[in-house]
Amino acid sequence: MASLRDRRSAELYRRAVELLPGGVNSPVRAMRSIGRDPIFIARGEGAELVDVDGNRFIDYVCSWGPLIHGHAHPQVLAAVQEAATLGTSFGAATPGEVELAAAVVARMERVEMLRMTSSGTEATMTAIRLARAATGREHVLKFAGAYHGHVDGLLAQAGSGLATQALPASPGVPQGAAAGTVVVPWNDPEALRQATERYELAAIVAEPLPANMGLVAAREGFLELLRERADATGALLVLDEVISGFRVARGGAQELTGVGADLTIMGKVIGGGLPAAALGGRTELMRMLAPAGDVYQAGTLSGNPLAVAAGLATLALLDEGAYARLATTTERLAAGLRDAAGDYPVQVVSAPGLLTVFFSERAPSDFADAQACDLDSYARWCRALLSRGVYPPPSQFEAWFPSLAHSAEQIARTVEAATAAFASLRGVGATV
Repeated sequence: MASLRDRRSAELYRRAVELLPGGVNSPVRAMRSIGRDPIFIARGEGAELVDVDGNRFIDYVCSWGPLIHGHAHPQVLAAVQEAATLGTSFGAATPGEVELAAAVVARMERVEMLRMTSSGTEATMTAIRLARAATGREHVLKFAGAYHGHVDGLLAQAGSGLATQALPASPGVPQGAAAGTVVVPWNDPEALRQATERYELAAIVAEPLPANMGLVAAREGFLELLRERADATGALLVLDEVISGFRVARGGAQELTGVGADLTIMGKVIGGGLPAAALGGRTELMRMLAPAGDVYQAGTLSGNPLAVAAGLATLALLDEGAYARLATTTERLAAGLRDAAGDYPVQVVSAPGLLTVFFSERAPSDFADAQACDLDSYARWCRALLSRGVYPPPSQFEAWFPSLAHSAEQIARTVEAATAAFASLRGVGATV
């Protein structure tokens, strides 16, 4: 098995650790959970990455989801370049903001108005503030393993990077900030019922397709129960579609499941690879935000014209045919990975445009199950994939992101690499 060339990445990392905490600007990029130093990327081309040492990888991170069309799509690049010739930021209203809002409203049935932000974290903060203002209540319910951005009050038992780093919460979060957060296990109807009866909740916050503890789908009827409990108790149902929005279907996971939100958090795909996110919901709720109402929220770069241009171009390419192709690509990859594993104890869980390879005897149904997976074997397998030209998420708790740029030939190469990587875990062939 060939090893990766890494001289330039190693040099950059030595410099980075002197200048950036941990050498990175977001924790999972450090690759510590798979037992190696970070790889520094030079460029992306379609479904592939090229690092600073010239290693080429088939990419299944795709910037953690925004790049549904792959890297450097010509139409997205052209839209950004055209927008940039007019100026990069104005701090004022622009026509593109109106067009992007209209495009989202046309796709999301329960979204009648939109407020743009620069990140999913900001959109989540706004959703919680708005829900508390609308209900006059303070408590918010979330699910263990769900990650809704690095909002102080929602870091308790969060997934994503916190799970990867094995941190139950974060130092620096005041006790009072977390005091209003109620955490219950995902897919546990009884715990949900008890919590909604005990607390007067402003909001129930959930990912309709949780992908920050790996992809752990809701059990039959559980999303419907969220809607029922919100309606019965006067709480708002806030669905976090930062990952699933415009990826799994034209109208996000809400279109697939039929369970609608009062407020929807969007990100990633909506910005087409540039920093953009949004909060959307019913008109009467959204008009509570300043300047229409008294609930304050603002952002210097919210609705940035370059991000808006990238988002509009990305959404314009997502027709019914695109979603059908993405579903086919995802299922081809998922089936190939199952075949590659053979009798190795892994579970491949998938939805259109998303999948996770869990190193476990059965598919996890909650965060505790996900944490019980064989993380050491996942790390060894990831290192083996990297050495064979496949770039997987460097964490068991993150989803893979197949894109519309992934070809049948690249899927076949991925399955071939995965087969060899599983063989190496069994002690056959090269050592990981």
